[in-house]
Amino acid sequence: MYAASTIPHSVAERATRYIEKASADDRLLINGIVLCELVRVLESAYGFPKEAIVDVVEKIFTTIQFEIEDKSTAWLALNDFKRHRADFADCLTGRKNSAFGCSETMSFDKRLKGLDGFKLIYT
Repeated sequence: MYAASTIPHSVAERATRYIEKASADDRLLINGIVLCELVRVLESAYGFPKEAIVDVVEKIFTTIQFEIEDKSTAWLALNDFKRHRADFADCLTGRKNSAFGCSETMSFDKRLKGLDGFKLIYT
């Protein structure tokens, strides 16, 4: 597994202990901001490639102990992230805005070109 070989053992061990201490009835909430921070750290601090990040997040989404904030929207954002150059935070923002009823999310970020729901603002 990519994560186990790249993340310092002490970090992975502490996270594993915490998750394992949760009883079968306990649910651990992971909100959207935490997901965005996780992706950012895996990219910038640990140098994970996009495919490995998607794999890690998919495993989190399917782990029974985790309750993901607005999971269906987060899945859509993960699929956008997988298919486009946009970063995960932008994908999640666009999907949350869409779920809230916005027809488009405006951005200056050219990496969002072609991603449904975004309108680029050119200067």
